[in-house]
Amino acid sequence: MNHPFIAPVIERVRAAGAAILPYWRSDVAVTEKADASPVTAADLAAHHILVDGLRALAPDIPVLSEEAANIPLAERAAWTRWWLVDPLDGTKEFIAGSEEFTVNVALIEQGRVIFGVVGIPASGRCYYGGAGLGAWCSEVPGEQTPIRVRLAPAQGFTLVASKRHSSPAQETLLAGLAERFGEPALASIGSSLKFCLLAEGNADCYPRLAPTSQWDTAAAQGVLEGAGGEVLNLAGEPLTYEARESFLNPSFLALPAVAPWRGELIELARNLRS
Repeated sequence: MNHPFIAPVIERVRAAGAAILPYWRSDVAVTEKADASPVTAADLAAHHILVDGLRALAPDIPVLSEEAANIPLAERAAWTRWWLVDPLDGTKEFIAGSEEFTVNVALIEQGRVIFGVVGIPASGRCYYGGAGLGAWCSEVPGEQTPIRVRLAPAQGFTLVASKRHSSPAQETLLAGLAERFGEPALASIGSSLKFCLLAEGNADCYPRLAPTSQWDTAAAQGVLEGAGGEVLNLAGEPLTYEARESFLNPSFLALPAVAPWRGELIELARNLRS
């Protein structure tokens, strides 16, 4: 863990998680944003803690948060590095009383994830890592366990699926995977935890052919890349985060970077584009 910002960012992610918990399972009021996605007082409480904390940590690094994303493209395009923040990822899970919601913070430089931190307020667990840095899981402050993707499943192929989002293209890809590799086991989980299942070797692939936003994926992508994984678009190119008008990601595949079946998966995905 040799990036100087990782430890202080973990502290801020844990603080944001602590601010969220009093609202959890407490009939918190829900309002609707312009894009019809829900937002609660918990989202906003975490947002303020993270923005204030990150600005205090590095005043020269701008912050792009889901809850304050109305920053003109002309301004964002001039940034060379910035924080990409989702104060409460999995708001629908949070509202439903599930534990599957996270706090996500990533440091982005020239469109690539340097590292990411994913905190789980309900359990206190925290995942963090980045390409070339490694990846870890911490159950309590001061303790950490290295994590790593698995390259070959021990007992069959396991796909991570969203509990709430699919698409016809995604169903076609899943059918193709079943034909090539046998019927896969499905692990359904909310928020950015889908990437973390791969990062700690408990699943093999997370295909996402339904909409996500940049703040949904960047932090967990950092964890996965640190654990030996990668996130690719359907052309087989790395998922990147350069400034653009829309914050929506393209469809992507998250997987171990050197899995023996990598080429077959990318070929299946490319066929969906033709």
